Amino acid sequence: MDDKLIKLHNKVFKPYLGESQILEAVDKMAAKIANDYKDEVPIFVGVLNGAFMFVSDFLKAYQHPCEVSFVRLSSYQGLTSTGIVETLLDVPENIEGRSVIILEDVIDTGRTLKKLVHLFSQTNVKEFKIASLFYKSEVYNGEYAIDYVGLEIPDTFIVGYGLDYNELGRNLREVYQLNQTHMINLVLFGKPGAGKGTQAGFLKEKYNLKHISTGDVFRYNIKNGTELGKLAQSYMDKGDLVPDEVTIDMLKDEVEKNPQAAGFIFDGFPRTAAQAEALDNFLESKGMQVDATIALEADDDVLVNRLLERGKDSGRPDDQDESKIRNRFDEYNQKTAPLRAYYEKQGKFHSVNGIGEITEITERLGEVIDVLS
Repeated sequence: MDDKLIKLHNKVFKPYLGESQILEAVDKMAAKIANDYKDEVPIFVGVLNGAFMFVSDFLKAYQHPCEVSFVRLSSYQGLTSTGIVETLLDVPENIEGRSVIILEDVIDTGRTLKKLVHLFSQTNVKEFKIASLFYKSEVYNGEYAIDYVGLEIPDTFIVGYGLDYNELGRNLREVYQLNQTHMINLVLFGKPGAGKGTQAGFLKEKYNLKHISTGDVFRYNIKNGTELGKLAQSYMDKGDLVPDEVTIDMLKDEVEKNPQAAGFIFDGFPRTAAQAEALDNFLESKGMQVDATIALEADDDVLVNRLLERGKDSGRPDDQDESKIRNRFDEYNQKTAPLRAYYEKQGKFHSVNGIGEITEITERLGEVIDVLS
């Protein structure tokens, strides 16, 4: 495989999988599926546009009677999923009582897959299975079984062999991955309801970052009874605050578990200037640094209304009482003020308008981050 970098639009990509590796995976999938379906005539349904090369090579390798059709769905723009999956070409008509195997190019978050399952669950097929050439297990939500997998790959943005970046790269015979030459580490702030979690989800996909939510990390360690989890629990059982060192050690574990990440989004930590200093010291020991801290800013009244609406669906009591919501805002302001001063002194604090359409806010965040990369 050629070692040279390629440029598509404004992004640089480096070689990742050679043509022979891909075809070997396709052949193995075809053999496995043939073993299961050689005694009937299955219908293979390719998912356009990305799977057209995969479907073509798969059918050449599948040496038994079969039919083929296509559906077309779309959820990607640029490097990131919009989160909205559109059906552009519907399911074939002659599938009643037949075995259907969906041929996907790549499965990552599972949003497109959910739409596919919904489409076929409304038909009278005998059964349907999911086959994906590439599978990003670390970001897949696990809602549905993936029956056949060609290659399990990390959560990196890839192009080639049918996959595109803004429609370029589909005709490449090999697969390339986004070349991240500079690691980007972000600290994300935002009052409750500011959309921090939603935006972190988009940013991690777009920039190949690992989102580290302190709350999620704590819950994982405590639920799984890790040494750090037991230590944290011992403080909590006594009604004491968990010391910063324990939290930092948990974050260290998360960073070290993800050496392939092109950077990290720290969410929920730091909460104090002392914690910010501890994070700086840890990252420095790894040859890294916080590149930017971004605060999603929004008017309190707008956020109150947003949270009260959310509370109707979530049932969370702290989202149903305006006085409790405003108390949470006051607590956020008190805790964030020293952090703002800490990062402003380093020239790393950025304020972003958090009101508007989700895609608009993502673009605003991107304008800050793209300057760093």
